[in-house]
Amino acid sequence: MPERKENFGRNCFPGGKLAEEIFLKTGKGELILNKTVLVTGAEQGIGACIAKRFAKDGYNVAINCYNEATRDASGIKVAEECRAFGVEAECFLADVSKFDECERMVKEVTARFGSLDVLVNNAGITKDGLMARMSEAQFDAVMNVNYKGVFNMMRHASGVMIKQKHGKIINISSVAGLYGNAGQINYSAAKAGVVGMTLTGAKELGPRNITVNAVAPGFIETKMTEVLPEKVKEGALASIPLRRFGTVEEVAGVVAFLASEDANYVSGQVIVIDGAMSM
Repeated sequence: MPERKENFGRNCFPGGKLAEEIFLKTGKGELILNKTVLVTGAEQGIGACIAKRFAKDGYNVAINCYNEATRDASGIKVAEECRAFGVEAECFLADVSKFDECERMVKEVTARFGSLDVLVNNAGITKDGLMARMSEAQFDAVMNVNYKGVFNMMRHASGVMIKQKHGKIINISSVAGLYGNAGQINYSAAKAGVVGMTLTGAKELGPRNITVNAVAPGFIETKMTEVLPEKVKEGALASIPLRRFGTVEEVAGVVAFLASEDANYVSGQVIVIDGAMSM
């Protein structure tokens, strides 16, 4: 394995962001490789914005797509937008609810980029319904992706990070996981579980120089919120002191902070991004 040398310099990419460089010593001199981030569910929405923010900050980006259809529909475009910042970006297929597929993807990412420095567990689905009417299939589907998927990825990525002696894991939870939400007992339970895994992961992995944190967004402007009835939107806005929904860029900014050197001593935290709605 090549020897890793950190903090020997900085490289400026489009957007004015400074990217921390990692140098690999080879027999032919030194090559500069950027740090690598793997973002699950990065084909669209918050995940796509997070991927592009890391690319802007100089990271090579591994974009997890659920299957070939989602890769072709949007994943490839996200990768192209990431490459526009002068970094490497590639799509990797995996269903995060499958333990073996997560293991394979982590191996593919590390083989392709040489390291896995940051993991962002963003992949998630919703299958809403009142508890009295929710089917077992609805409950299990959400738990398998939103809860078990986070475990699967943390389990395999942490092994790589332990060997590297450094790493950062950032999990996307939700205010629903902190306070509950009617009609989302499956989603709320999964996101609450993500908080528990974040806190436990921080304690277990801290001695290995790995930080584990979570962000808990509230109402964020996405395709999901765009289709909400106007009355629902009005009611939601009335409950938010800032009187607006958050943006995907604002979520990505907090995630980027947690991955930065400025957050090296931040671990085991859940940062709420909801415009003071949950106060």
